[in-house]
Amino acid sequence: MAKLKTAFFCQNCGVQSPKWIGKCNACGEWNTFVEEVIQREEKGPAGTIRDQRSSIPIRISEVTLSHESRINSHDQELNRVLGGGIVAGSVTLIGGEPGIGKSTLMLQVAMKCIDQKVLYISGEESDQQIRMRAMRIGTENDNCFILTETNTETIFKHLESLKPGIIVVDSIQTLQTDQIDSSAGSVSQIKECASVLQKFSKITNTPVFLIGHITKDGSLAGPKILEHMVDTVLQFEGDRNYGYRILRSLKNRFGSTSELGIYEMNDSGLREVSNPSEILLSQRDEAVSGIAIAAMVEGQRPMLIETQALVSTAVYGTPQRSTTGFDVRRLNMLLAVLEKRSGFRLGHKDVFLNIAGGIRVEDPAIDLAVVAAVLSSNQDMPIDSKTCFAAEVGLSGEIRPINRVEKRISEADKLGFGRIFISRYNSKGLDVKRYSIQIIQVTKIEEVYRKLFS
Repeated sequence: MAKLKTAFFCQNCGVQSPKWIGKCNACGEWNTFVEEVIQREEKGPAGTIRDQRSSIPIRISEVTLSHESRINSHDQELNRVLGGGIVAGSVTLIGGEPGIGKSTLMLQVAMKCIDQKVLYISGEESDQQIRMRAMRIGTENDNCFILTETNTETIFKHLESLKPGIIVVDSIQTLQTDQIDSSAGSVSQIKECASVLQKFSKITNTPVFLIGHITKDGSLAGPKILEHMVDTVLQFEGDRNYGYRILRSLKNRFGSTSELGIYEMNDSGLREVSNPSEILLSQRDEAVSGIAIAAMVEGQRPMLIETQALVSTAVYGTPQRSTTGFDVRRLNMLLAVLEKRSGFRLGHKDVFLNIAGGIRVEDPAIDLAVVAAVLSSNQDMPIDSKTCFAAEVGLSGEIRPINRVEKRISEADKLGFGRIFISRYNSKGLDVKRYSIQIIQVTKIEEVYRKLFS
């Protein structure tokens, strides 16, 4: 009998070591290495699906291209993030914090796909629990089948008989195969189970959705190779204090990774938010200082978002810098520009910044709105609620141009804003007469300050 081969794997990041070590050199965690068997016994493949295709090298010019239609998930936000729909034969990994709504999202998609036979495989919940969630969602689908199983050999027997059109696995960390002598959730089990599911997906042209756990630092649990094996990696995130959820694409072989899907969590499941500005803009009766509206773009979707700033005298000597939804290092840079280039004395003041709605923003076009909100709070003078901003701020205090400025202007115009501040360097090729909104072109922060507060 062949000798068993073992190796030590870090249970936090998945790095492999030939011997046990106390501290992981990759992630820095202590006492996370566990010995696992990596030499499989001769028991046959985990699934009974065999690939009978033979590959031969051909010239790239001889490859025939065929346009494959995507499967409609009947969820416009998910379709947008995936690049237009579900690709046949694709493997999608969805990660997120516990209780954020991953299972609800995928069960909702499974219940909506009435034109496809969907198999929902759960290793974490019973049939009754899934049925209760389906009743709360309020949709019915006789083509949706539930399988509560964790053994991959048993799962593949059901796959052969049922032949589903879409497969959902909740979650990949609960599956285990008899080919590996280790517990479910270990690095070798996750790698092997994902490998056989990926092979099944490619051979049968069946899309597979894998729900995955995340570690305490927010990265997907399991080996890093898991993210390389799949075609698409989606991150489902949101603030527990808000009812809104964001679906981001971290990797997508069939579309853009800059797309964004927005949902609202309510008693009947997840509601698609087609107009994000409705949740990102607050409605108030009186003007308040420290509020500025930014016109941003996520992927191909323009949206207006509210930035809130509070500037006050530092009580404890050392000024505090705190942000929610915005990079604190970027805020420190903008404050340094205001101090050095524009002469505003903010070094001895506390500055707090919040992005409304619990969304995290990385678009540099929000810089000018952040600066305007900070100046408004510092002067205690409100900005007109019908004014918005779309420009990047450079280190010398100049207002830099941004991309897709026409989409931002059109969105602000559609939502009834009266004026928008942009960089003068964005005016080339811009047809101002197309819009009813007043377009104010600026080059320095001092110009913005004078036009807002003088």
